[in-house]
Amino acid sequence: MTAQIFSPGKVVIAAAGPGDADLVTVKTARYLQLADVILTDRLVNPEILERYARKGSELIEVGKQSGHPGSSPQQTISQLMAAHALKGKRVLRLKGGDVSIFSNILDELETLTALGISYEIVPGVTAALGAAAYAGIPLTARGYARGVRFLTFVDEHMIDASQWQDWAETSDTLVFYMSGKLLKELAQRLVSAGMKTDQTLAVISHATTPGQQVEVGTIRHFLQPVNRFCYKSPTLIIIGDVVKLHPRFKWFESSEPQADFFPPMGPAADFL
Repeated sequence: MTAQIFSPGKVVIAAAGPGDADLVTVKTARYLQLADVILTDRLVNPEILERYARKGSELIEVGKQSGHPGSSPQQTISQLMAAHALKGKRVLRLKGGDVSIFSNILDELETLTALGISYEIVPGVTAALGAAAYAGIPLTARGYARGVRFLTFVDEHMIDASQWQDWAETSDTLVFYMSGKLLKELAQRLVSAGMKTDQTLAVISHATTPGQQVEVGTIRHFLQPVNRFCYKSPTLIIIGDVVKLHPRFKWFESSEPQADFFPPMGPAADFL
């Protein structure tokens, strides 16, 4: 296959993986060495930039954190990409995890195509796959799950009763992104829709990093009134029988389990 050319005025939307710097793809690393401007997410391991970013490239932090006033508006990010590309710069938009799984890539692609700006998409290891692998949880293990679903629960009004029932009754593994703050409500909704309270659930924070934390229990455990959960962002929730495999196959030990590998957002930045 002929390699794509990172020409001046082009935007590359590339994945950095879920945290471990060794999980970045060779292609993303190569483009980091060529980029003039790098727009990077909060959930990108700084070591990736230290290893691969071209010396002298312009680094712009455009991180997001739910509900935080310092988060970068998506419109601003899209405008920055376009503005630098139209100046003839090689622009790399670096995203944590994969570029297409619960990412705002659609907004960025619409901006680029509307302005006729050349672009390329480089996939990577998404958070669900990284978290499951480093927790020793095969998401579709034979005899435990028929499939896997990547979901999010951030707005209850977007999910109707039939959807809750489908999730509660499925034998698929359910993986919820961006839902750590609403864990108890998520569990309550699933039980109300028919899920058994002895179903197993794992909460994985800061996956694949030295600060990774994994908490496993039944939904009943997470619904106990005495349990007050406060998980560090980013957090991933895995629900299904495959979670029962964690005690047998966990292999990754955190060296700094209480550390904030991805620091919370700072004050709002002035980009333009």
